[in-house]
Amino acid sequence: MNAVEIEAAVAELADQPFDANEFAFAFLEAFGNKATTIKRLRAGNTNKSDLNGGVLQTNNIHIAVCDTGRVGDTLKALHESPQTTKAKAKFLLATDGETLEAEDLASGEAIATRFADLADHFGFFLPLAGISTVREIKDNPVDVRATGRLNKLYIELLKHNPDWAERRHDMNHFMARLIFCFFAEDTDIFDGQDLFTRTVDTMSERDGSNLADVMSTLFRAMDIRHEDRDDAELPGWAKPFPYVNGALFSGATDVPHFTKLARSYLIQAGNLKWKAINPDIFGSMIQAVADDDERGQLGMHYTSVPNILKVLNPLFLDNLREQLEDAGDNARKLLNLRKRMARIRVFDPACGSGNFLVIAYKEMRAIEAEVNRRRKETHLKSAIPLTNFRGIELRDFAAEIARLALVIAEYQCDVTYRGQKEALKDVLPLSRENWITQGNALRLDWLTVCPPTGTGAKVSADDLFETPLDQAEIDFQNEGGETYICGNPPYLGSSLQNKEQKADLKAIFSESTKNWKSLDYIAAWFMKAANYGLQSHASSALVATNSICQGQQVAILWPLIFGTGHEIAFAYSSFKWANLASQNAGVTVIIVGLSNKPAQPRVLYATGTDEQLNAAEARNINAYLIAAPNIIVRKRSSPMSDITAMDRGSGPVDGGNLILSAWERQALLADRQVVSSVVRRYMGSSDSIDGIHRYCLWIDQDNLESASNSPKINERIEKVEQFRLGSTKTATVKFAKWPYKFQEIRQTGTEVPIVVPRHSSSNREYLPFAVGSVGDIVADSAFAFYDVPLWNIAILASVLHLTWIAVVCGKIKTDYRYSNTLGWNTFPIPTLTEQNKADLTRCAEDILLAREAHFPASIAEMYDAKRMDKDFPDLRHAHERNDDTLERIYIGRRFKNDTERLEKLFEMYAQMTASENGRSYSSKRKRPTRS
Repeated sequence: MNAVEIEAAVAELADQPFDANEFAFAFLEAFGNKATTIKRLRAGNTNKSDLNGGVLQTNNIHIAVCDTGRVGDTLKALHESPQTTKAKAKFLLATDGETLEAEDLASGEAIATRFADLADHFGFFLPLAGISTVREIKDNPVDVRATGRLNKLYIELLKHNPDWAERRHDMNHFMARLIFCFFAEDTDIFDGQDLFTRTVDTMSERDGSNLADVMSTLFRAMDIRHEDRDDAELPGWAKPFPYVNGALFSGATDVPHFTKLARSYLIQAGNLKWKAINPDIFGSMIQAVADDDERGQLGMHYTSVPNILKVLNPLFLDNLREQLEDAGDNARKLLNLRKRMARIRVFDPACGSGNFLVIAYKEMRAIEAEVNRRRKETHLKSAIPLTNFRGIELRDFAAEIARLALVIAEYQCDVTYRGQKEALKDVLPLSRENWITQGNALRLDWLTVCPPTGTGAKVSADDLFETPLDQAEIDFQNEGGETYICGNPPYLGSSLQNKEQKADLKAIFSESTKNWKSLDYIAAWFMKAANYGLQSHASSALVATNSICQGQQVAILWPLIFGTGHEIAFAYSSFKWANLASQNAGVTVIIVGLSNKPAQPRVLYATGTDEQLNAAEARNINAYLIAAPNIIVRKRSSPMSDITAMDRGSGPVDGGNLILSAWERQALLADRQVVSSVVRRYMGSSDSIDGIHRYCLWIDQDNLESASNSPKINERIEKVEQFRLGSTKTATVKFAKWPYKFQEIRQTGTEVPIVVPRHSSSNREYLPFAVGSVGDIVADSAFAFYDVPLWNIAILASVLHLTWIAVVCGKIKTDYRYSNTLGWNTFPIPTLTEQNKADLTRCAEDILLAREAHFPASIAEMYDAKRMDKDFPDLRHAHERNDDTLERIYIGRRFKNDTERLEKLFEMYAQMTASENGRSYSSKRKRPTRS
């Protein structure tokens, strides 16, 4: 369930007559528990409560219903219950049906409320559904409630107005009009309490039959200037409505037909406390209402203010606050800051419902308000134009909501900083200017949508003769105004893009690189931002998937961006960009700030294991988001250091017919006609890590005749032939001539293979390689060494190598993604002496012996970071000795941290490739070797 559905379910529960026996189960059901889960709790199978009538769900909540007036005592009993601790309950809840008290045991937060007001506190319990709580929603749930009411209304109207389903733009514009009316009547923009909802309720029939006519008349009234109303023939009940216009009520005034139920939903929505709407939350949630594909995920779009500020603060807000602090009470400096802010453009080219723009506006208004307070000019109208907050959005409803959210934000800020009376003076009529553009941002000219500001503004001086007015002061360096590009554009990896999106990428990159098809969709926004910066003084900061700063995309994208003269001014390393989805669904992202005039020092932000944000200063941040020079690591077909080559495993290309599970192998070998030598262990990434045994048929000319004696094997071979003949690939069809063997064979089958997983968890501190036995076959889901000198294993198993892999090869979400051509072949290693190799060989042997001592524990078990020190200390010590031995070869001691490791490795890489590439980030790329 999503947040909107949960709020509706809790509201329904609170409205029903209280049933002491059923409350706990109904409450858990409201938060998404399945019927089977409720059934087991009801039967007592999983109910761990030791209180009379209590319900305790392990790892979740302990609930107890009590007699009237005993809520406090019951909550105390829940606290003291041994089962509460034993079952690791996260929440306690006690109620008598009249009042309700609850506590979040992790944070210590508590609530006490009338039972009838339970829905007002649904956000407090969202973690029960696996949803991250958001302070704004916990404290004020009206945004979620409004989204739910409007969603019901939208669906009901479409159901009974099929023609409006084809007029989606008109439908969306109608909803925007409603939202404004609800907000306006609750904030005194309309003169009269609940003027819109009350008028609709009074003038319309209960069955909704004439409601469309009533609303159409109201919309027409709000498009007529007061001086023109005498000739407009408006009914008396419509005349109290003010002239609004601003293109919101201009044009057609027709309204969809309302049913009795739709009218009820409209009245319910109007009765909400719209004055408390938070435009950044509500806007990002409501955008899904008008999208058929997203309506089932209502509320999941909300991005928390702290996450948005991770983009905006280092981009420009921190600098404004620093200037404010430096100004102190100096009236001239404060005035210059105010003038500077008046010329700042904030531009989000993928603005959605405008939450980045809304937050930027609200934060700037707060700074301006402090400037005015210090200058004793709190009466002044804001000098920050709403039209300086520009956006582009593909979907028209989201674009309309973005503009409306900014209008609401402006009014709320005016009320806060100037007072209700002054705010009402300026709110109407709305401006007709449209500063949110609906369209494809990758095809529009950003310089047209958000033109650079002029250079005519001047600063104030204390003395006309001391400081010329046409000369900027030293503390005010942005005389011509600044533009800041920000946002969270769509990511979309190369395999997920449709034809139109591929065409967008082609339009931007085809003239500069042949490899543009491998780029994530978001790469185009970074390129457009860099190109925009060529024509204006602009900086940008965008949220992106970490893949654009890892692996093969780095060599495609970043030389082009650096080639425009832009550098990385600040960056956030990978973190979860969480939303309100169940189970804390979110994507692992980075934030990259670009500037063609970056300040020093650069700043790298990272979230530590304690969830605290750490900031590190750097002279330069490269494309891998490392404090190092702008070096691009490129794929190599062979190792550049003196190490053994690593290859991919063998690929069957067989439709699964040459691969056997353990029980299939056993059944096959039960046939005495099958020779055991044709069945080999098959080792891929996950099975080698988890100790799972799979097998394969490994048939060559020498054993083909004996293998063919088995009907079961022949049946599998025939299926392989059919599979390959049905392929669209010429090479695969050709290989149907040899259906008994793997199509891609990279080993003889007589070696001892070392299996290197292509994907593995980042929760491990060491790369989880596996050692096979003679004859084992390595799957193409992994890389492999065959009969390799053991000192190579010491390098492979080191923290130093894993640190390089994590940055250069990249990750899928947060999991390591290994590449032989990009990770192993590029790994810088000093020239090793024979003694170095002997020492490393001994280290590798110690690691393998420590593993052997814990047989049959799997690699996954032995390398579990939470268990390694306690359960496998000898293996930990073996790895520590290995790291110490290897790192001393590099610098004569252990590296202090990963930052020092990477600085050394990038330095060595630059030296080792200098003769090949010259300036590595701007050199021409060679055609990559397939990995």
